[in-house]
Amino acid sequence: MSENLKTGKAGLLFCLLAPLAAAAAEPTPERASELVRMVRQDCGSCHGLTLKGGLGPPLLPETLREKPAESLRYTVLLGRPGTPMPPWKAFMNEAEADWVVRQLMQGFPEETRR
Repeated sequence: MSENLKTGKAGLLFCLLAPLAAAAAEPTPERASELVRMVRQDCGSCHGLTLKGGLGPPLLPETLREKPAESLRYTVLLGRPGTPMPPWKAFMNEAEADWVVRQLMQGFPEETRR
């Protein structure tokens, strides 16, 4: 098989799969609602129900601005040993943790009542 054909097939495969990967990064509306509730209630028990701080530090855009998103993702998933911050990897996957971090960095949504 020629190199151009291999490259063309790889490019086509990427074009076909890229939208699926992007879609997987966004949770469904139902899961997003669950994640918002989890952050507001469970994370809020330490970080404050308004995320302005408590036992844990504030989780507001202005306090997170200088922190690398990847570092925040690992904190969410793996916790912080030696601190009260628990790991949440049993409750969300990496894409969901990335979504939570993005939301925190831009101003976390309010919980909607059902």
